[in-house]
Amino acid sequence: MSTTPDPLNALRDAIRTKKGVTYANGAGPCASLAAATHIVLAPALTLPKATPTRLRKPDAAAPGAQAGAGDFFRLDAVLLAWLLRDASVGEYMRTAREAGLLGAFVSNTERRGVAEWLDGKTSQCKGIVPLESDSTTPPGTPPSRSALLPAAAGQAGGSTASTVKRRHVPDAADADVVKKIKQNEVELSDRTSVLRGTKPNNFNNVRLIYAEKLKKLKEASKPGAVPPPAAASKSDAKSQLRKARNMQPIIMISSSPTSLITMYNVRRFLQEASFDNPSDARARAIAEGNTRPEDVIPIYRKRTHIDTSGQERETSGKYVVVDGVEALAKFGTDAWDRVVAVLTTGQAWQFKPYKWNEPKTLFHHVKGFYVSWANDPPNTKITDWNVTELKARPPSAQPLIDQHRRHVDKSVVASFWKTLDAWTLANKPWLIQS
Repeated sequence: MSTTPDPLNALRDAIRTKKGVTYANGAGPCASLAAATHIVLAPALTLPKATPTRLRKPDAAAPGAQAGAGDFFRLDAVLLAWLLRDASVGEYMRTAREAGLLGAFVSNTERRGVAEWLDGKTSQCKGIVPLESDSTTPPGTPPSRSALLPAAAGQAGGSTASTVKRRHVPDAADADVVKKIKQNEVELSDRTSVLRGTKPNNFNNVRLIYAEKLKKLKEASKPGAVPPPAAASKSDAKSQLRKARNMQPIIMISSSPTSLITMYNVRRFLQEASFDNPSDARARAIAEGNTRPEDVIPIYRKRTHIDTSGQERETSGKYVVVDGVEALAKFGTDAWDRVVAVLTTGQAWQFKPYKWNEPKTLFHHVKGFYVSWANDPPNTKITDWNVTELKARPPSAQPLIDQHRRHVDKSVVASFWKTLDAWTLANKPWLIQS
């Protein structure tokens, strides 16, 4: 009897004991599996990399039929599945092609199970044929000849006696073999079964959503059903359109002369991500003949997203900037429901005419931002106001406005919009424009 260890068990032992698997060829040790002709699993065990293992290929002959070496994966294919267990599908297939295993490598759907078995995380793996030493009755053993003799003798002698059916008593060893065979049974899969998966799909929620709509459609299609008045439909459509136009988010800024963000520079700051010194922006506006700033400024923000088809789409959203409650009153009685952000200078008097004049209460209903220079000292007044500072001190990664580093304006504005989008989606999602 041969004493050569099983290649699959030897590879598993080398991996579990972390002895290290190396490669060799006719010139001696080599560095890659593609250049090797032999795989060194132990100091005293070197096997050709084309050695067949007990891992059966999915498209091989049935377990009961006579199987050849081509029905099983080679040793290098099993080792490659272990080495690239965490690699992407493209990298795995490219490496298999370079190693000469194109069409003979372990499939991507079986790679994880084989790697877990080699690592010792699982005790069984689908597709591995058990060794003959694991069972007392080898699979495919024909029934005993003595069991056939009585029936054959009765047929030869022409006996008319009826055959008595005996109760079958299963052998314990045979039952264990059958159990092992069922555990290693290969379940064939096609593209339909793989895409379907194992989790049952339940679409009851979709049915419930459309049940009421379908019921109304059926009632409307019945003879004698009264259609809804056309005038009422047009009126509802106009009101919905008017409501949609009046749902643009509002941003309030401070009217303080010390504010870094004013009605003179807010448009370039939020729309073009470019910060201008407020005094310079005011002087430029006066030179152009605009002695008084606008009290309402629209901001058009472009956003890029990936749609369901994988294509990049660009949308535009409109925000409105005001600098006081007088301008806010132009938007109606529900204008405060549309306010999403307040930019403060840290002075509490700014909030006296607001709907919520306490800073803690105000910044519970709207998102607060405190804007200051990067080299300004910390403002202790805002520590418990729940506001986000557009400021940073190196080496912090927070956004900043630095009068000596104008190239960071875009990162500050990007952080502002990202923070505001997250707050709006969580607190006032109806104001998010798609």
